[in-house]
Amino acid sequence: MGIEIERKFLVQSDAWRSEATGTPYCQGYIAKTSGANVRVRIAGDRGFLTLKGKSQNLIRPEFEYEIPVDDAKEMLAMWCHPFIVEKIRYRVAVGELTWEVDEFLGLNQGLVLAEVELSDPNQVVPIPAWVGEEVSDLTQYYNSSLAYNPYSSWSNP
Repeated sequence: MGIEIERKFLVQSDAWRSEATGTPYCQGYIAKTSGANVRVRIAGDRGFLTLKGKSQNLIRPEFEYEIPVDDAKEMLAMWCHPFIVEKIRYRVAVGELTWEVDEFLGLNQGLVLAEVELSDPNQVVPIPAWVGEEVSDLTQYYNSSLAYNPYSSWSNP
């Protein structure tokens, strides 16, 4: 079984930008329940279909499959529009880890999150100075939540 162990944080400064390379992402959710979701994503010029389970103690089941980008575009248009999440994902190497910084666009513009994938939920993570409050357990910051309840609609972001 595939698993994802991830911590998520708000970003508090632009100090990461000088070391980052970005890729445009567009994604939507074909199905979303309390226990799982099915996501279709275009990352650059590649398409993906991903199934994710519920997160418990930072661990969640995850299965991801590359699909033809034209199929991904069609799925987004047929089943996800208008609940689309657009962002630029930047990769930033910090020591032994690679952080992913998501700068959101569209209805989620203004939100910038940093994620780091781990090999163990108890792994010690040196936190860069540009990383702020941890939001790993706050579901409103999940991309699947941002699709239906975008950052711009929050009364107190």
